[in-house]
Amino acid sequence: MAFDEWLVLGIVSGMLVVPAIVLLLVLSVKIINQYERGVKFTLGRFSGIMEPGITFIIPFVETFQRVDVRTNTIDVPRQDTLTKDNVSVEINAVIYYKVSDPQRAVINIQNYDYATAQIAQTTMRDVVGETTLDDLLAKREEIAKRIQALVAKNTGEWGIQVHILEIKDIQLPADLIRVIGKEAEAEREKRAIIIRASGELEAAKNLASAAKTLSSIPGGLHIRMLQTINNLGNEKSNTSIYTTPTEILDAIVAYFKK
Repeated sequence: MAFDEWLVLGIVSGMLVVPAIVLLLVLSVKIINQYERGVKFTLGRFSGIMEPGITFIIPFVETFQRVDVRTNTIDVPRQDTLTKDNVSVEINAVIYYKVSDPQRAVINIQNYDYATAQIAQTTMRDVVGETTLDDLLAKREEIAKRIQALVAKNTGEWGIQVHILEIKDIQLPADLIRVIGKEAEAEREKRAIIIRASGELEAAKNLASAAKTLSSIPGGLHIRMLQTINNLGNEKSNTSIYTTPTEILDAIVAYFKK
């Protein structure tokens, strides 16, 4: 082969090799964001975790999958379920979670977002089914923590850490809401009657004590009577009041007893 042919062949080869090298470099350079981790596989086998920053992989030999390690939120859809005392309620919740182990989140579960939402739904139905309506309404935070603990126990195997689970809303049937409203109104009337009766009892005790004190003081009842007459006279009324000294009444009574 002539020199000119070798030269042309070399030039053509260089024109092909240089772009290929550039392409390989471009494919090998990867950037992992601060809020991400990369799960790297070499020929299909797990080979390490890629930290944030610039990293390199061998094209066509190594692959990786990005995993977001920020706290994420799942809105658990409204669930229609029965309580322990056979009351139908609709309940929904929200979950705050994050990926604590990227390796397990990629290898042990296919879609950890969907799986976490599903396990939360089934767990919520199970816990509500073991709880009475009164406890569900009165102990919402305690029940939410119980659901969270059960969900976290299952998702821990997937490298998912559940931070918070909150029950957003509990919707009751319309007829039950009316019954609860009537019950609350009856309870308020009961308390009002008890408070009013307690006040009347206290007033009666004070009145009896005042009467006893006035009776023990000479002329005390007369002074009280004069105060009462004076108060009545200050009011605008057409009523006329006539008072008679007790001495005259005593004399009349003594006369008829003869």
